[in-house]
Amino acid sequence: MPIPTWREESINVAGLATHFYRGGDGPPLLLLHGGEPNPGWLQHHQALAERFSVYAPSHPGCGHTPGAAWMTNIADMALFYLWFMEAVGLDKAHVVGHDVGGWLAVDMATICPQVVDRLVLVDAMGLKPQRGEILDLFLITLAQVRDKSFFDPKQVPEWPQLYGQPPTPIAIDQDEAALETMVRLCWKPYMHEFRLPALLPRINRPTLIVWGRDDAITPLECGELYQQYITGARLAVIDSCGHCPHIERPQAFAEVVRSFLR
Repeated sequence: MPIPTWREESINVAGLATHFYRGGDGPPLLLLHGGEPNPGWLQHHQALAERFSVYAPSHPGCGHTPGAAWMTNIADMALFYLWFMEAVGLDKAHVVGHDVGGWLAVDMATICPQVVDRLVLVDAMGLKPQRGEILDLFLITLAQVRDKSFFDPKQVPEWPQLYGQPPTPIAIDQDEAALETMVRLCWKPYMHEFRLPALLPRINRPTLIVWGRDDAITPLECGELYQQYITGARLAVIDSCGHCPHIERPQAFAEVVRSFLR
C-alpha cells in the first residue's frame, strides 16, 4: 500500500484564514483535535489516511487559525465547522473528535445530523460526570496537563517529536492562545453543557466511543454516559492508556476506529 501524502492548506471560513492538514484518499474524515494547538500530522493521521481522506483543521484561536470574538461557546465553534465542511466541499463525512473536539463533533451531530456519516468520540468533554469529576486543567500548568494526559509516557512513540525539546517561543504563544480560547469557551460551566443529555438522543448516526481506561483527566464514566445517551453507541476501552489514545497508543486507536468505520 502506498504511503499517503499530506499537505497543509488554508481556506477562508467566516472571514478566518482557517489552517488545516489534508492527506490520504477515500471517504472523507474530519478529525477534530482537543483543546491544545493542532499537534501536526502524526501517526494516527497517517494510519487513518491509508483508507480515508483526512481533514484535520486547527481550531480558531488555538495557534494556527486566528480567533473570532463572536465565538463564545462550543456550539458557536461547531457552527463554524459546519461552515468549514461546506467550504472544503464536504456534504457528509465521518467525524472523529478528541477531548473538546469530541464535544464539537457531538454538537455538529445534534445540530445537523445529515452531514455526519459515522461519529467517533475519543475521551470527549461535554458531559458532567455524576460520580467523579473532570480535572480542572485551568488550575495546573501545561507541563502538569501533559503529565496527566498519558498512562505511560514511555509508550508514546512520538514523545521525542512532541515533547523532547523545550518549546519554542512560537509554541509557547500558541499554547497561551489555546488556553485563553478554552477558558472563554469552556469555563462556565466547566467542560460540559447542561443541555447535552437532552440533545444526545437526537444523534441517529452510528457512533463509536473510544476511551483510555486510565484517563486521569476525563473519567471513563463520561464515556459510559455518552454510550447511555446515544442510542446504539458502542464503547471501546483501550487498556493501559490515558486521555490521548490516538497519541499514546496510535496503532491500537487506528485499528479500532478503522474497523468501526469500515
